[in-house]
Amino acid sequence: MTPDSHIYDARICDLGEGPFWHPTRHQFFWFDIVGQKLLSNDRDGAKLWRFPEMVSACGWVSNDVLLIAGERDLFLFDLETEEIEVLCDLEADQPGNRSNDGRADPQGGFWIGTMGKDGATRLGKGAIYRYYKGELRKLYPHISIPNGICFTPDGSHGYFADTAQQKVWKVALDPEGWPKADPEVFLDLTGPGLEPDGAVVDADGNYCNAQWGASRVAVYSPAGDYLREIRFAAPHTSCPAFGGPDLATLFCTTALEGMSPEARAAAPDAGKTFAASGAGHGRPEPRVLLE
Repeated sequence: MTPDSHIYDARICDLGEGPFWHPTRHQFFWFDIVGQKLLSNDRDGAKLWRFPEMVSACGWVSNDVLLIAGERDLFLFDLETEEIEVLCDLEADQPGNRSNDGRADPQGGFWIGTMGKDGATRLGKGAIYRYYKGELRKLYPHISIPNGICFTPDGSHGYFADTAQQKVWKVALDPEGWPKADPEVFLDLTGPGLEPDGAVVDADGNYCNAQWGASRVAVYSPAGDYLREIRFAAPHTSCPAFGGPDLATLFCTTALEGMSPEARAAAPDAGKTFAASGAGHGRPEPRVLLE
């Protein structure tokens, strides 16, 4: 069966990222990093929240409270009251950096990557961190464009990518979710010239990777074998997430960033958020544990 993709939300994001299906609210969220916005679209209509800093990814703490990664900190955000509570700094001493891709792990931790706001001139200036029960720990330094953060269904392994290096790594995790071995290359995409962006693991353990500039989400088996692709009508596919009542809809954010006026004219749906049916089934996003 060929997945059927369509526009889910026509609002255009400069840099759509961080799509997230809230498992108790049954509500879909995503970010426009450059626009400093959190967006949503559900049965009550389209919603938007603006922030004083760039925001890029989130996990759920409760029905109403999200943990959000901003450019300077990790903070709690109440969707109903819009109250903010800062949890900890995130490279607040590096004003040239911001957060990027992130996701909660099955053990209740939250992984988040940082990168230069101008990634082309700040190669290797970012890192990947994990927040777990009140502790923020740097896991991997010298990352240029962190992406592809997601986890196997049993929580035994995590994945992460550096888009600039065109590689995805897989790392074994201990029972509390901390890395217990050196990462190993899972996908080396330098040969085909593909740029791995955000990713999610489906219910079968397949790695579903949005590939920047390729108009697609590519699906790989747990062994790293290419299985299939889901095409979208925008070149810069940035991050996928499963959602919907039965977690059978694959959402995908896209971006305008880096596109010339001519490229934008040729792809009028760039920056919109898409959905595809028939692309597999996902798993509920785990809750972030604060203590």
